Formats: sequence, C-alpha cells, structure tokens
Amino acid sequence: MDIIRALEQEGMKKDLPNLKIGDYLRVNVKVKEGNRERIQSFEGTLIAMRGSGIRKTITVRRLSYGIGVERVFPVHSPKVDSFEIIRRGKVRRAKLYYLRERVGKKARVKEDLSTAID
Repeated sequence: MDIIRALEQEGMKKDLPNLKIGDYLRVNVKVKEGNRERIQSFEGTLIAMRGSGIRKTITVRRLSYGIGVERVFPVHSPKVDSFEIIRRGKVRRAKLYYLRERVGKKARVKEDLSTAID
C-alpha cells in the first residue's frame, strides 16, 4: 500500500494554485495536432471538484455562443499545463450544478472581494 502511495506522490503536481468552487479560471491544456503540440486555453467557472490525491478532477463550465460547455480536467494530468485564477467567486455551495439551468447574467457568480488572488 505504501508503494502505491509513493508512486502517486511522485506523479502529483506541486505548484497548484488554491482552487475553490466558484472561481473563474483559465485552464491551459496541451493539444497535439499531427506532430506539433500547442497550448489551448479553456476559460470558465469551476463548478465541481471530486476525488483526492492523484485522482482529483475539476469540472469547468462556460457558455459558448449561448450553449453551455463543460469539461472535466484531471488536476495532475500531464496534458494540463497550468491553472490561472482570473477572479474569485463567492458561493455557498460545494457544487454549482444549478448553473446548468441558467443562461446569461443569471449564470454569473458574485465576485469575492475579501480574498486576494495568490
């Protein structure tokens, strides 16, 4: 059991920002096209976090041309280059699935002005 835990620790990223539910963030993902690799960004609201350790995933949602798009990112995946927190959200829920029924201004999360982005 300790061997598995040691291998998991080896694959985990050390330089992660303090992600919280409701944050508006930019996730930079490595995309392979043919023999080239480039970085593509996905901006949206962090609506869910699940798992722990190396299996931790986050769900990021954004509206694209009026249609909601959600992507699930494994936090410690080598495909995920970096996370950038654009603004902090002020929420009272652990999961923001209610945003799925909302469009436009109703789908916004209030900004948390009390905490600074680190």
